[in-house]
Amino acid sequence: MKLGIVGLPNVGKSTLFNSLTKAGAEAANYPFCTIDPNVGVVAVPDERLKLLGDMYQSKKVTPAVVEFVDIAGLVKGASQGEGLGNQFLSHIREVDAIVHVVRCFEDDNVIHVDGEVNPLRDIETIDLELIFSDLEILERRIAKTGKAARMDKTLTKEAALLEELKKQLENGKRAGSYETEDAEEEALLASFNLLSGKPVIYAANVAEDELADDGAGNAGVAAVRSYAAEQGSEVFVVCAKIEQEIAELDEDEKSMFLEELGLSQSGLEKLITSSYHLLGLHSFLTAGEDETRAWTVKLGTKAPQAAGKIHSDFERGFIRAEVVNYQDLLEQGSLAAAKEKGLVGLEGKEYVVKDGDVILFRFNV
Repeated sequence: MKLGIVGLPNVGKSTLFNSLTKAGAEAANYPFCTIDPNVGVVAVPDERLKLLGDMYQSKKVTPAVVEFVDIAGLVKGASQGEGLGNQFLSHIREVDAIVHVVRCFEDDNVIHVDGEVNPLRDIETIDLELIFSDLEILERRIAKTGKAARMDKTLTKEAALLEELKKQLENGKRAGSYETEDAEEEALLASFNLLSGKPVIYAANVAEDELADDGAGNAGVAAVRSYAAEQGSEVFVVCAKIEQEIAELDEDEKSMFLEELGLSQSGLEKLITSSYHLLGLHSFLTAGEDETRAWTVKLGTKAPQAAGKIHSDFERGFIRAEVVNYQDLLEQGSLAAAKEKGLVGLEGKEYVVKDGDVILFRFNV
């Protein structure tokens, strides 16, 4: 899963990125690596993996990962070259979803680029920049497809969709709100890779004293939640300053610190939960002496396709899947004991994988 982080300058975007990815940390055992200065890969927190890894005494425990892409703060006019943001918009075209950090805190020491804190205005500013950037992409594609469609009638539908999308964007509406007529249009829309067509998670950045009640008394957070509900987007409340402090703690200290603050989850855990929900994802697990690992798949994925996440041969030569719920497996202490209790199912090609399934695939190629 790949998430792009956007926001205006001084909203806490880079602080949050650095905290989430623990950028610059020297702790060798931390499951994080830097690809380049604005990309970080982070392990998805999953207690199930540790428990299963301990049970099997696995040589290796491999979590699912999220790749974060951070770009320079966008300002009004970024799509036309204002500020530095325009240079980096291309960096987030390949992401699965956009994390939009919105400032919902007051602080006289941190200047707001537009003079005052107003989350909905800030959201509109960023949305328009993404739309303007998409219009540039569409205009180039329209010119190319329009000419080709005169000779190749199979491109007629694509040319018509491009024109309709252009009208929508020119009216200030995101590509994500365009209602496709059929699966073909849906596939075409996805292929355009428009920034304003990507799912959005809003990170409402609040002051430290507003975090424990999840920003309940913050009017800005309420406005963002209302707007997100209309758009079918997700929202999570975070305090980038607190995340910065959490990033410096080990696991035991982190648990104590969160408890003192009255929190059950860190900002990273909230973000992972929101993104999995928004994108319709969950994880199945494989476990053994060599490796215990989490694999992320779409909801509704069937057993052969899940097997294909591990290796294409597994999908091609799929015979069956031995499936047990991770809690049942842990309670019984071994796969053999779970089988004796009738807790292991032998599933075929139509089996739909569930979150927390521990699966052993049988295949022959």
